[in-house]
Amino acid sequence: MNLESPKVTVEKSAEYLYTQLSDVKNFEKLMPENIAKFEVLGDDIFNFGLKGMPEIKLRLKEGVPHSKVNLAAASDKLPFTLVASIDAITENSSEVKLDFEGDFNPMMAMMIKGPISKFIETLAENMHKL
Repeated sequence: MNLESPKVTVEKSAEYLYTQLSDVKNFEKLMPENIAKFEVLGDDIFNFGLKGMPEIKLRLKEGVPHSKVNLAAASDKLPFTLVASIDAITENSSEVKLDFEGDFNPMMAMMIKGPISKFIETLAENMHKL
């Protein structure tokens, strides 16, 4: 299952956004208002829970300086990746798009498609909070 957020323009440099997204504790600023839990578990891993959804652990996997930050589920139960692609527009403005890719059975995919779509859309919309 592949989902993507709309591209959002942020009045920040690509370098700044890359640095912010590479620090897992900054993801708390991006979370939707219905967040039930957010906990940093280490330099490269955090745990979050939304009301009515199971808790998810995300680990910072890799990054391409100033253009891409790759996060992946720390559990094999829900295997997925979340990639933030950053494109510099000017020195002080960038476009960010989030791509979610998960390997789920059809039933699970049908159940989570709506909530996950809304979730990544919210993360993208909140990029200006970084």
